[in-house]
Amino acid sequence: MTGHEREIGLPLTEGAVITVGTFDGVHRGHQDVLATLVQHANARGLPSVVVTFDPHPLEVVNPAAAPPLLTLHHEKLAMFAQTGVSYVAVLPFTPLLAAYEAERFVDEVLLERFAMRELLVGHDHGFGRGRLGDIDVLRALGAARLFRVTVLPPVHTADGHAISSTAIRRAVAGGDLARAAAGLGRPYSVSGRVVRGDQRGRTLGYPTLNLAPLSERKLLPPDGVYAVRVQLPEGQFGGMLNLGPRPTVGDHGRRIEAHVFDASADWYGAQVRVDFIARLRGTRPFPGLDALRAQLAEDERHARAALATA
Repeated sequence: MTGHEREIGLPLTEGAVITVGTFDGVHRGHQDVLATLVQHANARGLPSVVVTFDPHPLEVVNPAAAPPLLTLHHEKLAMFAQTGVSYVAVLPFTPLLAAYEAERFVDEVLLERFAMRELLVGHDHGFGRGRLGDIDVLRALGAARLFRVTVLPPVHTADGHAISSTAIRRAVAGGDLARAAAGLGRPYSVSGRVVRGDQRGRTLGYPTLNLAPLSERKLLPPDGVYAVRVQLPEGQFGGMLNLGPRPTVGDHGRRIEAHVFDASADWYGAQVRVDFIARLRGTRPFPGLDALRAQLAEDERHARAALATA
């Protein structure tokens, strides 16, 4: 054990099939790697293991270049839980770990700790100090240490673009929810805990659930009003969401609040997920509450229509 990994008691004495990466977004390219990982592990009668990092490596080696995250840590783990992998090992990414050469990382972490028999990576993979552990280095290490290296090609969207976390971040930041969903294989989402708001929506006939402030590391689409699907303890419901300020009532803070269609309950403290389906309009002030109420009715009509065709 190197001291970098959290003790998780993995029964890997017979070996494991492993993939390594940050996996921000757990997008369609990642999903292809994970599905192949499970297939290869099952074929060899070995456990499948995802080795990932927290925080994002760039937050340690170059904080100024660290990208906003498509998936916060708990969101990423929830996605892994749906893939069928046997284990997820989270390595705390520290300056000491960042200094490991690729050979040392393979020897002391992947082989010594996880008894790796096969390594699956994407075509552009690189790890170790300066990401110098590229495909050629890994293949040489595999030949010398007697583990198999499987390299998977990129996955493309229908219009021929290679799927990447970087491309999906650009789509989300630009409000292109369709392109983001095409890369992710699902709508872009946020998840968090429901907290008590000022209950102003009730007076307008549109009560909302409010999410607790998210980590500043989470990437959000542009401010505006969106058609959404909300995953609640009772199931999934359509709704509309305001992301950003509420200038009509003088609230200039950035909030996330959703009105859920056809459902009403006390959701305070519940963990919920909100999927962004379509952007309806930008955020703007209205001359009064009556005008705002009329706009909310129009927003509901457009949101229901967008959800019906999504």
